[in-house]
Amino acid sequence: MSAVHLEPIGPDNWREPLAVREDQRRFVSGPGGILARAYAYRGLGSQARLILDGDIPVGMLLYYNWPERGQYVFSHLLIDQRYQRRGFGEAAARLALDEMRADGRYSQVGLCYVEGDEPARLLYEKLGFRRTGEADGDEIIMELTL
Repeated sequence: MSAVHLEPIGPDNWREPLAVREDQRRFVSGPGGILARAYAYRGLGSQARLILDGDIPVGMLLYYNWPERGQYVFSHLLIDQRYQRRGFGEAAARLALDEMRADGRYSQVGLCYVEGDEPARLLYEKLGFRRTGEADGDEIIMELTL
């Protein structure tokens, strides 16, 4: 793994051919869904990022502000099936959390993962997220204090 970094998604890089495995599609949206959500949440400061390993696009993530709860929402993290299990998800999530810390608007980050997505649960726990005891349907809610 070379230098993992995040780049804002814009007109020049939004069409990257990223996809998860078929068995993962019930857990995470594809790039089109992530970009649609980024557009829908633009009024809440949505931040869509391309995850790069050097010059190679390996994934995409999205977060936005949730003023009513006084926190950021780490909405999506997608690592392309060709690049999974190499540490890119953890590296990218840490970079996104650093962006949130630098922004400094909120000291909490919330997220949901779909029950049964054990790799996501393990990653988020490794990053310090803890279950709140709340759920939204089959989505388990977790929070992290920055």
